[in-house]
Amino acid sequence: MKIQGRLFIWLAAFILTVAVVYGFWSKEPVGTTALFLAFGLSIMIGYYLAFTARRVDTGAQDNKEADVADDAGELGFFSPHSWQPLSLALGGAFAFLGIAVGWWLVWFSAPLLLIGLFGWVFEYYRGENQNQ
Repeated sequence: MKIQGRLFIWLAAFILTVAVVYGFWSKEPVGTTALFLAFGLSIMIGYYLAFTARRVDTGAQDNKEADVADDAGELGFFSPHSWQPLSLALGGAFAFLGIAVGWWLVWFSAPLLLIGLFGWVFEYYRGENQNQ
């Protein structure tokens, strides 16, 4: 994680330089603001990765002498299957489409969003995935 943190911090420095040069050169506020926001996002990710790298064990990607097989094994828990992201994606798509087409469409997307949200939050409290 140290490498990824450094990469994002260097990316943030590059984006900051580009934002300052672009701001002085073009005098265009929207692009300059977007570049400064991109700087903020990349510095947040870089700081998080650098901060987390100090608290976790050194991974194989941080060892220059490591083989690919050294990083094998369980990386974490991931849901085997879930229909909730589909409901959230459809509800979100209809909600954003409602902004462009008409606000009435947001009322039809709200149940899809709520079903997807509650289903995803409580996915492991019921059914075959219930923790014992």
